[in-house]
Order: sequence, then structure tokens, then C-alpha cells
Amino acid sequence: MFGIKKLDLFITKQFLQLFLGAFFICQFVLMMQFLWRYVNELIGKGLSLDIMLQFFWYMGLMLMPQAFPLAILLSALIVFGNLGESSELTAIKAAGISLLQASRSLIVLVLLIAGVSFYFQNVIGPSANKSFFQLLMSVKQKSPELEIPEGVFYDGIPNANLYVQKKDMQTGMLYGIMIYRRTGSYEDQAIILADSGMLQSTAEKKHLLFHLYSGEWFENMQSQDVAGSANIPYRRETFSQKRIVLDFDGDFNLADETGIVGDARAKSLNDILVDLDSIIVFNDSVGRQFEQESRSSTFRMPEISTKDSLKAYAQAATGKVNLDTLFQQLTGEKKRRVIQKAMEHAQFEAFELKMKSEYSFNLNRRERLHQMEAINRITLALSCIIFFFIGAPLGAIIRKGGLGVPVIISVLVYIIFYIFDASGYRMARADEWTVWFGKWISTMVLTPMAVFFTYKANNDSVVFNIDVYKELLRRILGLRIKRNIVRKEVIIEDPKYLIDAQMLKEVCTHIANYSEDHKLLHLPNPISVFFKGNDDHEIEHINEVLEVAIEDLGYTRDRLILSELNHFPVLMVRAHTRPFRQKWMNIITGLILPLSIFFYLRMYRFRLRLYRDLRDIQQTTDTIMPRILELGHAHDQQLIKDIYINNGITH
Repeated sequence: MFGIKKLDLFITKQFLQLFLGAFFICQFVLMMQFLWRYVNELIGKGLSLDIMLQFFWYMGLMLMPQAFPLAILLSALIVFGNLGESSELTAIKAAGISLLQASRSLIVLVLLIAGVSFYFQNVIGPSANKSFFQLLMSVKQKSPELEIPEGVFYDGIPNANLYVQKKDMQTGMLYGIMIYRRTGSYEDQAIILADSGMLQSTAEKKHLLFHLYSGEWFENMQSQDVAGSANIPYRRETFSQKRIVLDFDGDFNLADETGIVGDARAKSLNDILVDLDSIIVFNDSVGRQFEQESRSSTFRMPEISTKDSLKAYAQAATGKVNLDTLFQQLTGEKKRRVIQKAMEHAQFEAFELKMKSEYSFNLNRRERLHQMEAINRITLALSCIIFFFIGAPLGAIIRKGGLGVPVIISVLVYIIFYIFDASGYRMARADEWTVWFGKWISTMVLTPMAVFFTYKANNDSVVFNIDVYKELLRRILGLRIKRNIVRKEVIIEDPKYLIDAQMLKEVCTHIANYSEDHKLLHLPNPISVFFKGNDDHEIEHINEVLEVAIEDLGYTRDRLILSELNHFPVLMVRAHTRPFRQKWMNIITGLILPLSIFFYLRMYRFRLRLYRDLRDIQQTTDTIMPRILELGHAHDQQLIKDIYINNGITH
């Protein structure tokens, strides 16, 4: 029991050291990726150092829960990869301690980290999100000349709306400018059109200076009108260059947080659930109101009284009156007016339905965002546990430490998680998937992976043994295996050359008979291949005898024989008879026509290979047979001489 406790301390110490380093690396990577989205809002704004530090501080607090799972995955991979690479994991299992028992202290630690992640999301995260986006809004308002969008009206400048058709980010020039300037009451507005212009702040940061080129100024001067006059003063000015001063406080001021507090990301889980109930009740009431309005909406013909119109509508609904007949009774002018009124009514109803649809979609989207954020608090904390049960077993299976293979695997696993999580978020936000499916899909994909890897690692599986997959790929593609026979460092007994020569002669005799009986160059009967195929025992016997002879000759010291032994091909003794060893698989393959043609041609290819291999065996045997017989006779003579010497016979 004491040894296990020391093992827990040993593994926990290694994990914590790696986790702290991995956490800061992951946090830095996530912050750089997140910062890239807002780099345009920060560059050229003249922000002070304390504002920038606040920006990065709130950003770091927001991204900490996302860095926890990735750091756990990377550190678990490295820890168990190091243990496996240094054979410490083998020693632990040899002591009767399973992988789950060895990692029980880390499981407790990961559960604590998951709790810390949930605490950050529920307590610190909402405040950090609110402060971050409030700071971001303030930064955007500091230098509006960089924030003006193309093709839409911008209202970030007090008492003015600005439209820019195109802007050049390198030179700062704005093209296709339209300015609505409110100088007094609603009637006293000025419209300024310009071909191009440039906007910049004044030195004291209290005004904006607009340089306009090739434009016109239209201004309504109703406030200057004399009382009772029928003529309203109006001014129009054409200019080639003009400067306009707009009031704008360019100093950094925190924006109003009214539009931020309603965001689900700025709320705790309890606040989300409370507000969600209110949102659902409000959405239901809006839906019922829209339903009542749609039921009460009626169309009345302009030449018929309301009472008669409703009566005719009721009779038409019961089938007693035909509206077409009622319409035909009207005169030509009245028909035109009825059609015009119907078109106006239809257009109004279509417009109203469109507005109600957009309003309902926005209400529904707000409800979905609150539901998604509530689920996200749970799934992000749960991902810490899932990533551990992926990283620890993978490290134990791969047995590679350091920052090479673990980093690659961590990135691949996190990419899978990010793709499913981001796709689920977008689809759920667009109401194309249900909220629970969109937010749980990444968990549903990774949980089976974690269970599978944990089971395989706990049972010492070779699921990531590269040699196994190489062998499987070689068999599928039919790739050859080349012999690699080299001279042995220590040879205790020389080969039995004469016996090996006799075995090779037997192999060549069998090959000659086999080539006569089996027409390998001819196409076989497809029925026999897929429905009656059996093992070729004759070629199996040839291969067994050949391998025994080659194995014995591999202990020779003769370089010629060693070199020629590598020319003997490795026979595939079943691939030329049928596609699969299981009979039911051959039957199913034979019934599927396109698939059967592919495997039939593949099998015929192996027949042609076997024909060439048997020919190569005969040629190689003919090449080395004289040398084998020579060495065999010399070995026998030396053996007889040694017997004579041991028995004291000199002649």
C-alpha cells in the first residue's frame, strides 16, 4: 500500500509540472488566435499600456476554461508516453497495478481541474466577458475612422450618420461618401455627398476633421424661415474641396454596458436559467399574440359594408356563397378597386409576416443562445475529464514521450473536438440543429473514443502498433516481402548441405509437376473461386520444405549462398486460390458484381506472381546447387577425417 502511495505522488508530481507548462503554452496559443480576430480594432488606436493590459487580462480569464482540456490532454500524453518509453509503465503493470489504478490520483486531480473550469465559467467568466466586450466597444469608438464599415450607415459619430461605399485601408481614403448631419431639429438636416474624402482626429481628440473632395451640400434651413412665410429657405452648394468639423470625443471612455448585460456569456448559470424562463414565457406570449392577429385579420371589399363583407366571408367559409360570383356582380371600376385593394392588403400582410418572422427568429435565437451557454458550462468542464481519458491511454499505447508525437496527437484530437464543437454551435445557433444535439455532439464523438482507448490501454492492446498496420496494408495491396538473410555472428553448427540440397531438388520436382497440373497462366473458373475455393495444400507443402531448407542454409559462412538465398521469393500460398479465407465472405463478394470483378482480377494477378515465383525458385536453385553440393561433400570429408583422427587412424 505504501508503494502505491509513493507511485501516486510520483505520477502526480510529473503531471503537475507538465500541466503547468502545457497550460501556459495552450493559453498563449489560444490568446494569439483570439487576438487575431480583434487585431484591426487595436492597431493604430493609440491605446495606453494599462488599457492594453486590461484587454489581455480579461481575454486570458475568458480563455482559461478552454485551455484546461488541451493542457490536460497534452500533459497526460507526455506523462504516460515517458513512462512507457522508459519501461516504467511495464514495471508498474508487472507489479500487478493496472493503468486505471496507476492513474487514480490523476483522475482525482482532473476532477478538481474540471471543477475549477466550471467555477471560472460560472463566476469569473461572466464578469470577464462583460468587462472584455465593454472594453472592446470602447476601443472601437475611440478612433471611428478605422471602424467605419463599407456599404452600411455608421452611427458611431454623434449627430451624424455616415455612409461609405469603399475605403482604402492603406491610404485611409474613403470613396462614395454620404453624410446625414443633424444641425438642430429634425427639419434642420444637411445631406453632404462627396466623391472621396479622408477622416482624422484633431490634436486635442475632441473633434473629427473631414476633408471632402468633389461633392455637394444640401441643407434645409427651415429654422431660419420667417413665421407665416410659405417659402422654406433651402441651400445647395457644390464644392471641389471642403473641410467639415464634427464633434467627437476621441479620448478613451468606457462604453455603456447596457447592451452587454443581456448577453448570456455575461451571466452565471443561475442567472441564465432564471432569465431563460422569462424569455420562454415572453416568446410564448408573442407567439400567441401573433396567432390572434393572424386569425382576426380579414379583408373587406371596398364597395361592401363591413357587416355584409363579414357575412359574405362567413357564408363563403360554409360553402353557401361563391366569392367569385360576388366579385362578378361588381362593375368594372369597382372590380379594379377591389383588385388594387386586395394587392395592397396582400403586400401589407406579406410585409407584416416578414417582420414578424424576423422578430420571432431573433427572440428564438436569444432563447437558443441562453440554452447553448448553459449547456456549454457543463460540456467544457466535462471535456477536461474526457481529454484525460483520451490522452493517458494514448500515451500508454504509443509509448512516446517528449514534445514530438504527443503534440501532434494533441493537435489532431483538439482539431476533431473543435470542428464538431464549432459546427454544432453554428448549426444550433442557426436553428438547423436542436440545441442539445449541437452542443453535445463533440462530447458524443469524443466519449466513445475515450472509452475505446482506455479499454485498449488497460488490456495492453497493440491498436497503435505500426507493424500490425503495415502488415495489414501489405496483405491488402499484395506487396512483396523481401528476404534479408545476413551472416550470423555466432554459428554453432554448420548447415546440413546435402540434406538441404536434397530438399531443394524435391522442391524443384514438385514445382515441375505443379506447373503441369495447374495452369497458372489461364483464367480460373469464377464459380470455383467464389463458391468452391479450397486451400492449395500442394503449394503449402512446397513452401514449407523451401523455408526449412532456406532456414538451415542461413547458417552458412559462404557469401555466394547467403547472397543467392535472398533471391528466393516469399510465397503467398492462399492469395491465388480465393480472395478471403472465410467461405461466407467469398460468397458475398461473388454475389456483388463490381466487387467480385475486382477481387477476381486481383486473385489472377497473384496466380501470375506465383508462376513467376516458382520459376525464380528453380533458377535460384540451379545457381546455388553446385556450391551446396561442393560444400556438402567437403563437409562430409572433413567429418570423416575428424572421425579417423579421433579414433587414432592416420590413413
